[in-house]
Amino acid sequence: MGASHLGGCLCGAVRYSIDEPIFRCVHCHCDSCRKNCGAPMTTYVGVHGGAWRWVGGPAAIYISSPGVKRFFCATCGSPVAFVSEQLANKMHFYAAALDDPEAFVPTGHFFKHNKLSWLHLADELPDVTNG
Repeated sequence: MGASHLGGCLCGAVRYSIDEPIFRCVHCHCDSCRKNCGAPMTTYVGVHGGAWRWVGGPAAIYISSPGVKRFFCATCGSPVAFVSEQLANKMHFYAAALDDPEAFVPTGHFFKHNKLSWLHLADELPDVTNG
């Protein structure tokens, strides 16, 4: 098992720890992630089922679409993670909610074809939506 990384919500009520190695770190441009985070895209760190744990209060859950649960702080409203039945046994934590958001470097984009036209990217990372 590798290093552990802490993260959580804005007010600190929800805290979690994730362990390396991670499954992936990518940017997502889907409508659901954009609306959930209120941002033109979001970046998340995917971890395997047994490689994370709540270390503070647990997050509240919102079912945003069939098979997708989004985790957030019931006190401050900060989104912290999501899980999808399509990616069984994997949890995805928003990189910006990590205490050290630069600990992981994104390797690709999900749904890059949904990127907002006014968002100009300076990277050459591939669209890994189907990979």
